Order: sequence, then structure tokens, then C-alpha cells
Amino acid sequence: MFHPTVLKTNKAPVFFALASALLYAVFAYDLVRTDVFKLLVLYTFLFVLFYQLVKKHSGNFKLLAFFAIILRVVFLFATPNLSQDFYRFIWDGRMILEGFNPYLFTPESFINNVQFPVAQAQELYQGMGELNGSHFTNYPPVKQFIFMIAALFSGKSILGSAIVFRMFIIAADIGTLYIGKKLLERLKLPVHTIFWYILNPFIIIELTGSLHFEGIMIFFLLLSLYLLHQGKWKIAALIFALSVSVKLIPLLFLPLFFRYFTKKDNPLNLKDELNDKSYSTPLNLTKLIGFYSIIGITVLILFLPFYSSEFVHNYSETVGLWFSTFEFNASLYYVAREVGYRLTGYNEIAIIGKFIPMFTVLAVLMLTFLRKNNTTKQLIISMLFAASIYYFISTTIHPWYLATLLILSVFTNYKFPLVWSFMIVLSYLAYTNTQNTENLWTIGLEYLVVYAVFIWEVFIKKDLIKAENPHKVY
Repeated sequence: MFHPTVLKTNKAPVFFALASALLYAVFAYDLVRTDVFKLLVLYTFLFVLFYQLVKKHSGNFKLLAFFAIILRVVFLFATPNLSQDFYRFIWDGRMILEGFNPYLFTPESFINNVQFPVAQAQELYQGMGELNGSHFTNYPPVKQFIFMIAALFSGKSILGSAIVFRMFIIAADIGTLYIGKKLLERLKLPVHTIFWYILNPFIIIELTGSLHFEGIMIFFLLLSLYLLHQGKWKIAALIFALSVSVKLIPLLFLPLFFRYFTKKDNPLNLKDELNDKSYSTPLNLTKLIGFYSIIGITVLILFLPFYSSEFVHNYSETVGLWFSTFEFNASLYYVAREVGYRLTGYNEIAIIGKFIPMFTVLAVLMLTFLRKNNTTKQLIISMLFAASIYYFISTTIHPWYLATLLILSVFTNYKFPLVWSFMIVLSYLAYTNTQNTENLWTIGLEYLVVYAVFIWEVFIKKDLIKAENPHKVY
């Protein structure tokens, strides 16, 4: 890769990558999130360089893959500067090593009683913040396992734990690059589109930099889809359960598999066709039930070491906070909240939040029964729409949530998640003041652009294509 001939023939991409590495180094080691001007400038330049790399040099897959790894390594020894969550990760991992069930205790309950169950307890509590420290953990068991591994190998080093987390996340991204390329080839799609995810500054900063585990969840989700496309539904179900056990969001996609299993023209029927076996709906329904059963049983087994009646109460209560208490960078919810203010004079999040799961379930069921999900491409598009609808109506949209939309969009023609991955940086303007108060004008700008692209791609552009090709079958 560093041979003079290679460098001479790839001057432009090498320059873009070196410039990106320098900017990432500044981002990782010389930035605080309250310095929003510097954050916006760095992010914008990184996005421009990323776009140039993928758009103009997509033919050199190996070179771009090499850049993707190197740019992540830049962050290896950095302490996250955009998110405090990793302090809680460390706390949970050390709690497990000390013999505590992390789902049964809040950090605040120990600190308020001047008890220090883990090394550097006060430092970790101050790092994660009072809001995080006052709630029970909501991180699923596979994440807890990684937290424990980090605690085991890093000792009392906070940076050491961050490095272990980062190595897991980088490894997952490499796996996503590999599996993503293979799935794109199977679907007869351009393989370079995986770099809209892998080289995206949003992904590198939010996952490798800020240590969010969406990357590991996405690797398992993508691997599951790849195996499912090959007809290996049993192992695909097992891997899907691992994805759920990193982040719960894939649970949203479960109803969408109904038509994928009960239709004839999908990879699950390929072996039956080769063996001249009949396509019977009951047989496919049996596979569907088996698929769901493997996922459910695997998830339950992974949670089993932490099970207790208290755990069930604490976990459900904590997950419920995302619908009834927390607010950040929302769009349609903020509109509904404003209407509630005008009508009652109060913040009606407790009432509005109850309708969000119902609307989400209704939308997913409509995608399940009103769309064709009998091919892998159609299934992925429905997943993209399901997750998009959920995020559009949610009360809380942290930047790293968008990673799921971005990876799904790689296998479609939709680019609104890519646009959103750039605009989401505006959400960090909330940290310009000590109260972390959001500026609704900047949030409005963010969603104005995102919704404009979404409406164009999903409704207007589609109709224009149909008008220009009236005899084409869609």
C-alpha cells in the first residue's frame, strides 16, 4: 500500500485520506463538544473529503478499505469527547466483576450512601453525569459481556477500557465491510456503496470515536440478513438474536419477516426448488415460527444470568423513559408537544409518549401486509421505512441512532439517511450552554432538509420516474 508506485498513481485519494486523518486527530484529541464552531467546521471538511473519496475513487475498493481502517485507528487512544455514556459502560463492567447485577442498582444509590463498589466510582459517576447515574442500566446482555471483558483486561484504567471497547467496535466495522460487500454482490448492487457507511465521518466519529455500540449491533444484523439471503434461516435467527442483545432496535423488524417466509420467490425456497419439493405455505409458516422461536429463546437465555423480578421491573421502567421522559432532537414529537402546550399549558410527553409505540406498531404492520417483502431487497427497504418512521415520531434522537438507517440505505436507492448523517451534527448545538437547552431553529433546519429529501425520494421522484416510464412494471 505504501509502495511508491501505488502512492504516485493514487495521489488524490491518498491526499484526501491524509487530510482526513489530520482532521480526525484534531477531532479526537483537541476538541470539546462545547466548542461548536470548531466541531461544525471539522465535521463539514471531513464530510467533503469523505464525499470526494467515495464519489471519485469508488473503483479502488482495497485502497478505500485500507483508509477506513486507518482512519479509525486514529481514535484508538482518545477519550470520547462528544458522549459520556462510556463511563456507564465501564461502571457496569466493573460491577459484574465485583459480583453485582448491574440491572439492580443505580450508581447514584451507591454514591449517595458513600459506598464505592468499583474502582474510581466517584470519577465514573461524575463522568457519566447525574442523569445517567440516577437510572438503572438499559444495556442488553451482549453489551454487558463486552463491558465485563473491558473491565477484566483494563484493570483500573479508564482509557484502557475505552481502548478495549474501541477494538470491539473497529472489529465489528471491519466485519460489516466484509459482509456488506458480499451481500451487495449477492444482490447485484454496486459494492462501493458500502463506503457511504464505512467511510462516513458520522460513523467513524459516533461509533469509533464516541464508543457507541450500534456498529456491533449492525454487524450482527447484516450477517443475519446475509445468511437469510442464503437460505440459512436457523443460524440467521441465532445471529439476529445477538443483534437484539446488543441493541433492542432490531425487534422493530420482526413482523416484516412474515411475508419473506411465506412467499415462494425468496431464497428460503431455493433448496426446496432444487429438490423438487412442493412450496407449501404451512411449511414456510413452520420456518417462520422456528425463526421467531430461535430468536426469542436465544435472547431469553442471554438475559437469564441477570434475571430476577426486580430486573424485569427496572428494565421495563428504564426503557419506558424513552417514551415518557427523555426529549432530545425530536421532530414530529416537538410539533405534537407544542400543540399540547397550546391546548393545556403543560408538557404532555406522558400522554404523547403512550401513542408512539402504538403508531410505530401500526406503521410496521402496514409495511408488513401492504408491501411486498418476499425478497431481501424489499425486506431491507421495509426495514429502512420502519426505522425511519419510528425515529421521525420519537421523543429522543441521539445522533448515533441514525447508524441503523445509514447501513440499511446502502442496499437501497434512498439517500435521505446519508443527508441526515450530515445534518445531525446540528444537534450538538444544544451543548453550547450549561443547561444543554436545544435551539429549535437549528433543529427545524435539520429536519427541514431531511424531510425535503425524504419526500423527494419517496414520493415525488418515484412519481416522476413512473411518468417518464409509463409502460415499465414496478
